Amino acid sequence: MGATSHGPAAQTEPAQSSAGDEPVDIFPAEHWAQQELPPRDDDDNDSSLGSDILSSTASLSASILEYRMIHGRTFHSDKTTDAQYWVPNDDKQNESMDINHHLLTLVLDGKLFRAPLDAEKIKKVIDIGTGTGLWAIDFADQYPDVEVIGTDLSPIQPTWVPPNLRFEIEDMTLNWTYRPNDFDFVHMRYLFGSVENWTALLRQAYRACKPGGWVESFEASTVMDSDDGSVKVGSPMTQWGKVFQAGGEKFGRTFRVVEDGIQKKAFDEAGFVNVTVWDFKCPLTTWPADRKLKEMGAFSQMALEQDIEGYVLFMWSEVMGWSTKEIHVYIAHLRNQIRDKSVHAFFRQRVVFGQKPEKQAAGTGESDT
Repeated sequence: MGATSHGPAAQTEPAQSSAGDEPVDIFPAEHWAQQELPPRDDDDNDSSLGSDILSSTASLSASILEYRMIHGRTFHSDKTTDAQYWVPNDDKQNESMDINHHLLTLVLDGKLFRAPLDAEKIKKVIDIGTGTGLWAIDFADQYPDVEVIGTDLSPIQPTWVPPNLRFEIEDMTLNWTYRPNDFDFVHMRYLFGSVENWTALLRQAYRACKPGGWVESFEASTVMDSDDGSVKVGSPMTQWGKVFQAGGEKFGRTFRVVEDGIQKKAFDEAGFVNVTVWDFKCPLTTWPADRKLKEMGAFSQMALEQDIEGYVLFMWSEVMGWSTKEIHVYIAHLRNQIRDKSVHAFFRQRVVFGQKPEKQAAGTGESDT
């Protein structure tokens, strides 16, 4: 897609938002319904992704618990917590998360983290917001002598896991139930849109981390961008990030974690030292010539197309007020642009890791209580 002309609906005035330094121009939901729909593509699997990649992931088993239902999709139960997570916890979304796990492993050159861990010394690790649990499972497999815990709001993880791994239901936004100075490594990934106070979250991680231990945060931007201008202003891709940012502002849980440098600030305010920031532009589709980047783009596209609806349904419907029909029409336009090979889109990812200072001399160090 990517055209700058929007037909008759271009006369509709976009909404304004105060999220960020520049105005966030969001076309109202009915804008997309007024556009001519792109040709229907009945082949949901882009042949350019390759059969080897398409067959490389599998859905995890669904939870037996009763979840709340929103427009036919299940979301975590909110009966015992005020937490609000914005993506479903059903098989369709879980498979997207599994694909994304492989993508993020590719981004890190096959590794599971960037923090300089001493593999011979780590004894206990926790994965906050573990999702389907694949990161925790992979870590437990690679380090069989390390005790690994994965926490999440929903018990969507498999039961057949390495013996050194267990999953627990925890709300990361509340006071953590773990002892102080307990973990050698605290891992957090893709929590954007889910955290009200990042500094408070990092202070919890600081408390739970052992002196000398590490905490790592891996986040992404919702902004779809390009270096060559192929992601046009007003296109479905640009609206994606704008609507998420405005929704996060209304929701009270920002999606501007990367744009506003929130991770680094929270690490510093929580008291970590040796804080390091690592940035990466991840292609959204298979447009790069470089083989590694092309493979990343393939998995990125696959993860998104696996469940575009799941990513937008709660935020755009429950928070922004779009109808299900308006959401589906927008998705059709977005999918058309995603499959346009002339569009060279990417999104930014950022890893920040920091170390808890070594325990100081008596009378100057941190209390263990």
